[in-house]
Amino acid sequence: MAAPDFPEDPAQFRACVREQLRREYAEFVAGRPAAEDPHGLALRRAWEDRLCAAGLAGLGWPRRYGGHELDLARQAIFHEEHAECGAPLGVNLIGHGILAPTLIHYGTEAQKQRFLPGILSNREIWCQGYSEPQAGSDLAAVRTRARRDGQGYVLNGHKIWTSFADQADWCFVLARTDPAQQRHRGLSFLLVNMRQPGVRVQPIRQITGDAEFCEVFFEDARVEAEALVGEENQGWKIAMSAASFERGTYFIPRLVKFRRELMWVRELLRERAGGLAAADGAELERRWARLAVDSHVLDLKSRRALAAAATGEPPGPQASSTKIHWSEAHQSLLDFAVELLGDRVCTGDAQRDPQAAELVRAYLSSRAETILAGTSEIQRNIIAERVLGLPKGVQP
Repeated sequence: MAAPDFPEDPAQFRACVREQLRREYAEFVAGRPAAEDPHGLALRRAWEDRLCAAGLAGLGWPRRYGGHELDLARQAIFHEEHAECGAPLGVNLIGHGILAPTLIHYGTEAQKQRFLPGILSNREIWCQGYSEPQAGSDLAAVRTRARRDGQGYVLNGHKIWTSFADQADWCFVLARTDPAQQRHRGLSFLLVNMRQPGVRVQPIRQITGDAEFCEVFFEDARVEAEALVGEENQGWKIAMSAASFERGTYFIPRLVKFRRELMWVRELLRERAGGLAAADGAELERRWARLAVDSHVLDLKSRRALAAAATGEPPGPQASSTKIHWSEAHQSLLDFAVELLGDRVCTGDAQRDPQAAELVRAYLSSRAETILAGTSEIQRNIIAERVLGLPKGVQP
């Protein structure tokens, strides 16, 4: 299918994207089995495949690599409208959102020609090999080692919390190539084939029943010299740049979901209001109002981050504030939802009570949100040191 010709005007762009996404998603859902799990990886991968086939990928990529060269503001509009139409997040988010822009900025032309087409078509799925059992949020403490062997490397180590590793064809791995160096020195950014001998993946079952996260064991896995991105022992700089590419758009679908769940909680509150004493009802209203304020402030923070990213301003500690605020407010929102659901927490299912089932699933999933993408403790340390100027080890 030919890629769409997007309008330059933001309002026209929003209208165009909204119409196309809603039409595409309605047709997609109509063609899927009625009983299919809306959170299942098969559905998410199929929807992502359809987006790519429709030319709705590579939004910010240069045109010479098949992209649209959209500015950050229009990319944000796309992500917002995608979430608003109810479509799920894909499986290859890391390939599209992190690895591709990293290769465009730091990769060789041969690396771009080899890997970008597979991401654009969604033919090759990527995962991210950063966290380790003894170095979860402390990325500079990774122990996975890549030893030079002839023209390439031999990789040994253990990664954890690797999203979609069991689905992935490739993984970009931060590994230590100079063990004599400490912390962030001596690390390299490597592209690793996940379908080779020496790579073992063990899914981690979550409380929701899903297994999106995995452990990955590298046992004498091979990495070709051509799969080194940038210079050897300079991987930290690339990893930090890679982490910034989603900045400004990362929270958009999450904030849309927050607003939707906030409205569901409002409906639950109205249902409960008739059977409550006036004082109890007023307290529940105050709790909901505080969450509504959180939603509004998070939206403002997201807009501020987007504006800063659009000017090329380097990422700052403000992202840590947004991460803590979103994860803890979202947990509070879903705590409130479960409280209001009452017996429906136990009796609701996806067929008879889909709203209750969705809220309960979101509640269970949210338990990880103060851990993933940097724990709240790590984020508070960043704020303490880089915003408040406190000495290391002292939290506000």
